[in-house]
Amino acid sequence: MSDPGLFGPDSVTWRVHREPIVTVGGLRSLYLQALLPRAVAGVEQNSRYRKDPWGRFQHTAMYVGTVVYGTTEQAERAGRRVRAIHAKMTATDPRTGERFRVDDPDLLRWVHVTEVESFMEAALRGGLRLSGPEIDRYYAEQTRAAELVGLDPATVPDSAAAVADYYERMRPELELTVDSAATGLFLTLPPLPYGLGLTPVRGAAFGVSALAIGLLPAWARRLYGLPGLPGTDLIASANALVLGRMLSVIPIDWISPLRRDAMRRLAS
Repeated sequence: MSDPGLFGPDSVTWRVHREPIVTVGGLRSLYLQALLPRAVAGVEQNSRYRKDPWGRFQHTAMYVGTVVYGTTEQAERAGRRVRAIHAKMTATDPRTGERFRVDDPDLLRWVHVTEVESFMEAALRGGLRLSGPEIDRYYAEQTRAAELVGLDPATVPDSAAAVADYYERMRPELELTVDSAATGLFLTLPPLPYGLGLTPVRGAAFGVSALAIGLLPAWARRLYGLPGLPGTDLIASANALVLGRMLSVIPIDWISPLRRDAMRRLAS
Protein backbone atom coordinates (compact mmCIF):
# COMPACT_ATOMS: atom_id res chain seq x y z
CA MET A 1 0.00 0.00 0.00
CA SER A 2 1.25 3.51 -0.85
CA ASP A 3 2.37 5.74 1.98
CA PRO A 4 -0.54 8.02 3.03
CA GLY A 5 1.87 10.49 4.60
CA LEU A 6 1.55 12.06 8.04
CA PHE A 7 -2.24 12.22 7.96
CA GLY A 8 -4.02 10.39 5.13
CA PRO A 9 -7.50 10.68 3.59
CA ASP A 10 -9.31 9.61 6.77
CA SER A 11 -7.80 12.46 8.79
CA VAL A 12 -9.54 15.65 9.82
CA THR A 13 -6.51 17.46 8.41
CA TRP A 14 -7.44 16.37 4.90
CA ARG A 15 -11.03 17.52 5.46
CA VAL A 16 -9.94 20.95 6.67
CA HIS A 17 -7.39 21.52 3.93
CA ARG A 18 -9.82 20.45 1.25
CA GLU A 19 -11.54 23.80 1.84
CA PRO A 20 -10.04 26.44 -0.48
CA ILE A 21 -10.87 29.16 2.05
CA VAL A 22 -8.03 27.95 4.27
CA THR A 23 -5.88 30.23 2.10
CA VAL A 24 -7.65 33.17 3.76
CA GLY A 25 -6.83 31.50 7.06
CA GLY A 26 -3.18 31.50 6.11
CA LEU A 27 -3.32 35.26 5.57
CA ARG A 28 -5.15 35.69 8.88
CA SER A 29 -2.34 33.84 10.64
CA LEU A 30 0.22 36.34 9.32
CA TYR A 31 -1.68 39.21 10.91
CA LEU A 32 -1.66 37.32 14.21
CA GLN A 33 2.00 36.36 13.98
CA ALA A 34 2.99 40.00 13.44
CA LEU A 35 1.60 40.93 16.87
CA LEU A 36 4.39 39.06 18.69
CA PRO A 37 7.32 41.52 18.61
CA ARG A 38 10.10 38.93 18.36
CA ALA A 39 8.26 36.94 15.71
CA VAL A 40 7.78 39.94 13.43
CA ALA A 41 11.34 41.15 14.08
CA GLY A 42 12.66 37.74 13.03
CA VAL A 43 10.75 37.96 9.76
CA GLU A 44 11.61 41.59 9.04
CA GLN A 45 15.31 41.04 9.65
CA ASN A 46 15.67 37.79 7.72
CA SER A 47 13.01 37.50 5.05
CA ARG A 48 12.83 38.89 1.51
CA TYR A 49 9.06 38.78 1.52
CA ARG A 50 8.70 42.48 0.69
CA LYS A 51 10.71 42.04 -2.50
CA ASP A 52 8.94 38.85 -3.55
CA PRO A 53 5.70 38.41 -1.57
CA TRP A 54 4.08 36.10 -4.11
CA GLY A 55 7.15 33.90 -4.33
CA ARG A 56 7.13 33.64 -0.54
CA PHE A 57 3.42 32.78 -0.65
CA GLN A 58 4.02 30.02 -3.21
CA HIS A 59 6.87 28.52 -1.17
CA THR A 60 4.75 28.53 1.99
CA ALA A 61 1.77 27.02 0.19
CA MET A 62 3.99 24.31 -1.28
CA TYR A 63 5.42 23.52 2.15
CA VAL A 64 1.99 23.24 3.77
CA GLY A 65 0.69 21.15 0.88
CA THR A 66 3.69 18.82 1.08
CA VAL A 67 3.24 18.33 4.83
CA VAL A 68 -0.48 17.64 4.42
CA TYR A 69 -0.49 15.54 1.24
CA GLY A 70 3.06 14.36 0.64
CA THR A 71 4.57 11.04 1.60
CA THR A 72 6.13 10.73 5.04
CA GLU A 73 9.59 11.10 3.51
CA GLN A 74 8.56 14.18 1.51
CA ALA A 75 7.10 15.83 4.62
CA GLU A 76 10.14 14.99 6.74
CA ARG A 77 12.50 16.23 4.03
CA ALA A 78 10.57 19.52 3.83
CA GLY A 79 10.78 19.82 7.62
CA ARG A 80 14.54 19.24 7.56
CA ARG A 81 14.97 22.03 5.02
CA VAL A 82 12.97 24.46 7.15
CA ARG A 83 14.90 23.53 10.31
CA ALA A 84 18.21 24.01 8.49
CA ILE A 85 17.18 27.45 7.26
CA HIS A 86 15.91 28.59 10.65
CA ALA A 87 19.01 27.28 12.44
CA LYS A 88 21.16 29.83 10.60
CA MET A 89 18.97 32.83 11.45
CA THR A 90 19.13 35.25 14.33
CA ALA A 91 17.50 38.62 14.92
CA THR A 92 17.67 41.52 17.33
CA ASP A 93 14.77 42.43 19.60
CA PRO A 94 14.21 46.13 18.75
CA ARG A 95 12.86 46.81 22.24
CA THR A 96 15.74 45.34 24.24
CA GLY A 97 18.62 44.95 21.77
CA GLU A 98 18.85 41.28 22.72
CA ARG A 99 19.97 38.85 20.03
CA PHE A 100 17.82 35.74 19.68
CA ARG A 101 17.51 32.65 17.51
CA VAL A 102 14.69 32.48 15.01
CA ASP A 103 14.21 28.80 15.83
CA ASP A 104 13.46 29.59 19.48
CA PRO A 105 10.71 27.12 20.48
CA ASP A 106 8.50 29.92 21.82
CA LEU A 107 8.53 31.61 18.42
CA LEU A 108 8.03 28.39 16.50
CA ARG A 109 5.10 27.52 18.75
CA TRP A 110 3.46 30.90 18.16
CA VAL A 111 3.77 30.54 14.39
CA HIS A 112 2.43 26.98 14.48
CA VAL A 113 -0.57 27.69 16.70
CA THR A 114 -1.64 30.84 14.87
CA GLU A 115 -1.37 29.00 11.58
CA VAL A 116 -3.37 25.88 12.43
CA GLU A 117 -5.97 27.82 14.44
CA SER A 118 -6.41 30.20 11.48
CA PHE A 119 -6.83 27.31 9.05
CA MET A 120 -9.48 25.82 11.31
CA GLU A 121 -11.28 29.12 11.89
CA ALA A 122 -11.45 29.93 8.19
CA ALA A 123 -12.71 26.45 7.32
CA LEU A 124 -15.41 26.49 9.99
CA ARG A 125 -16.64 29.97 9.16
CA GLY A 126 -16.49 29.10 5.48
CA GLY A 127 -19.07 26.36 6.05
CA LEU A 128 -17.17 23.21 7.06
CA ARG A 129 -19.08 21.29 9.69
CA LEU A 130 -16.98 19.56 12.33
CA SER A 131 -17.89 18.27 15.77
CA GLY A 132 -15.99 19.31 18.88
CA PRO A 133 -14.06 16.02 18.99
CA GLU A 134 -13.18 16.38 15.30
CA ILE A 135 -11.83 19.89 15.89
CA ASP A 136 -9.73 18.55 18.76
CA ARG A 137 -8.53 15.72 16.55
CA TYR A 138 -7.30 18.25 13.97
CA TYR A 139 -5.18 20.04 16.54
CA ALA A 140 -3.85 16.72 17.81
CA GLU A 141 -2.96 15.65 14.26
CA GLN A 142 -1.18 18.93 13.66
CA THR A 143 1.31 18.28 16.46
CA ARG A 144 3.03 16.08 13.87
CA ALA A 145 3.46 19.14 11.67
CA ALA A 146 4.82 21.04 14.67
CA GLU A 147 7.39 18.31 15.24
CA LEU A 148 8.68 18.76 11.69
CA VAL A 149 9.84 22.31 12.44
CA GLY A 150 11.59 21.26 15.63
CA LEU A 151 8.97 21.47 18.36
CA ASP A 152 8.38 18.86 21.05
CA PRO A 153 4.79 17.71 20.33
CA ALA A 154 4.13 17.53 24.08
CA THR A 155 4.56 21.32 24.27
CA VAL A 156 2.07 22.09 21.48
CA PRO A 157 -1.65 22.77 22.14
CA ASP A 158 -3.53 19.70 20.93
CA SER A 159 -7.20 20.67 21.42
CA ALA A 160 -9.47 23.69 20.97
CA ALA A 161 -9.43 24.32 24.72
CA ALA A 162 -5.63 24.11 24.81
CA VAL A 163 -5.38 26.58 21.92
CA ALA A 164 -7.73 29.01 23.68
CA ASP A 165 -5.68 28.73 26.89
CA TYR A 166 -2.48 29.31 24.92
CA TYR A 167 -3.85 32.50 23.40
CA GLU A 168 -4.86 33.76 26.84
CA ARG A 169 -1.32 33.16 28.10
CA MET A 170 0.22 34.88 25.10
CA ARG A 171 -1.96 37.99 24.99
CA PRO A 172 0.10 39.99 27.53
CA GLU A 173 3.13 39.55 25.25
CA LEU A 174 1.38 40.90 22.16
CA GLU A 175 1.53 44.49 20.98
CA LEU A 176 1.45 46.67 17.91
CA THR A 177 5.03 47.66 17.13
CA VAL A 178 6.38 49.67 14.21
CA ASP A 179 7.29 46.38 12.51
CA SER A 180 3.89 44.79 13.10
CA ALA A 181 2.03 47.88 11.86
CA ALA A 182 4.19 47.98 8.72
CA THR A 183 3.66 44.26 8.16
CA GLY A 184 -0.10 44.59 8.63
CA LEU A 185 -0.24 47.41 6.07
CA PHE A 186 1.88 45.41 3.62
CA LEU A 187 -0.39 42.38 3.98
CA THR A 188 -3.45 44.52 3.37
CA LEU A 189 -2.08 46.29 0.28
CA PRO A 190 0.65 44.08 -1.18
CA PRO A 191 2.15 44.84 -4.60
CA LEU A 192 0.44 42.79 -7.28
CA PRO A 193 2.42 41.21 -10.15
CA TYR A 194 1.99 41.78 -13.88
CA GLY A 195 0.44 45.23 -13.42
CA LEU A 196 -2.66 43.74 -11.79
CA GLY A 197 -2.61 46.47 -9.17
CA LEU A 198 -4.16 48.77 -11.77
CA THR A 199 -7.05 46.39 -12.49
CA PRO A 200 -10.13 45.19 -10.58
CA VAL A 201 -7.90 42.46 -9.14
CA ARG A 202 -6.68 45.08 -6.65
CA GLY A 203 -10.20 45.36 -5.25
CA ALA A 204 -10.56 41.60 -5.02
CA ALA A 205 -7.20 41.29 -3.25
CA PHE A 206 -8.19 43.99 -0.78
CA GLY A 207 -11.46 42.15 -0.17
CA VAL A 208 -9.55 38.99 0.76
CA SER A 209 -7.32 40.98 3.13
CA ALA A 210 -10.36 42.64 4.69
CA LEU A 211 -11.96 39.24 5.23
CA ALA A 212 -8.80 37.89 6.86
CA ILE A 213 -8.80 40.88 9.22
CA GLY A 214 -12.49 40.44 9.95
CA LEU A 215 -11.87 36.81 10.90
CA LEU A 216 -9.30 37.81 13.51
CA PRO A 217 -10.22 37.50 17.18
CA ALA A 218 -11.73 40.74 18.50
CA TRP A 219 -8.72 41.28 20.78
CA ALA A 220 -6.35 41.07 17.80
CA ARG A 221 -8.36 43.60 15.79
CA ARG A 222 -8.28 45.96 18.76
CA LEU A 223 -4.49 45.67 18.93
CA TYR A 224 -4.39 46.84 15.33
CA GLY A 225 -6.61 49.78 16.29
CA LEU A 226 -9.61 48.32 14.46
CA PRO A 227 -13.16 47.68 15.72
CA GLY A 228 -13.53 44.64 17.92
CA LEU A 229 -17.31 44.76 17.78
CA PRO A 230 -19.54 41.66 17.60
CA GLY A 231 -21.06 43.06 14.41
CA THR A 232 -17.68 42.77 12.72
CA ASP A 233 -17.58 39.07 13.56
CA LEU A 234 -21.08 38.55 12.16
CA ILE A 235 -20.29 40.33 8.90
CA ALA A 236 -17.00 38.45 8.51
CA SER A 237 -18.73 35.13 9.17
CA ALA A 238 -21.40 35.89 6.57
CA ASN A 239 -18.79 36.90 3.99
CA ALA A 240 -16.68 33.83 4.75
CA LEU A 241 -19.69 31.57 4.32
CA VAL A 242 -20.52 33.12 0.94
CA LEU A 243 -16.91 32.84 -0.23
CA GLY A 244 -16.62 29.30 1.09
CA ARG A 245 -19.69 28.21 -0.84
CA MET A 246 -18.50 29.95 -4.01
CA LEU A 247 -15.10 28.28 -3.84
CA SER A 248 -16.59 24.87 -3.08
CA VAL A 249 -17.89 24.56 -6.63
CA ILE A 250 -14.34 24.66 -8.03
CA PRO A 251 -12.94 21.15 -8.53
CA ILE A 252 -10.46 20.57 -5.72
CA ASP A 253 -7.91 19.07 -8.14
CA TRP A 254 -7.67 22.45 -9.85
CA ILE A 255 -6.88 24.14 -6.55
CA SER A 256 -4.66 21.49 -4.99
CA PRO A 257 -2.53 19.48 -7.41
CA LEU A 258 -0.71 18.01 -4.40
CA ARG A 259 -3.96 16.52 -3.14
CA ARG A 260 -4.69 15.15 -6.62
CA ASP A 261 -1.26 13.54 -6.72
CA ALA A 262 -1.78 12.06 -3.26
CA MET A 263 -5.11 10.52 -4.27
CA ARG A 264 -3.51 8.99 -7.37
CA ARG A 265 -0.63 7.66 -5.26
CA LEU A 266 -3.00 6.01 -2.80
CA ALA A 267 -5.11 4.53 -5.58
CA SER A 268 -2.13 2.86 -7.27
